Amino acid sequence: MKNLKFLSVLLLGLTFACTKDKVPADLSLNCVDTVKFSTDILPMIQSNCTGCHDVGNGTGYTLTNHTNISSNANAVLGSMRGSGFQLMPKGGPALPDSLIQKVECWMYQGKLNN
Repeated sequence: MKNLKFLSVLLLGLTFACTKDKVPADLSLNCVDTVKFSTDILPMIQSNCTGCHDVGNGTGYTLTNHTNISSNANAVLGSMRGSGFQLMPKGGPALPDSLIQKVECWMYQGKLNN
């Protein structure tokens, strides 16, 4: 009986662990085209973020290259949405949904350095 209970708990835990990182079925991303870091993401970050988030800024995030942006992608997206992070750009209106969706698609496509 103990083994059956342990196996049930183990299977239940594995079920949640395996579904945790999956994209929800109802996610309405329309990622038809490949989002390019060099022409879509980096210029958008440079226009909207690096004024405050560049080298030596003291803000905690340096967003000047692929390595920095991709390693902080969840925070970048969370800030753009105002979801779990302060809404960015600071003091300005939220970015258009189309730009936020590009970041979402880039992340969904693997945060490629293309």
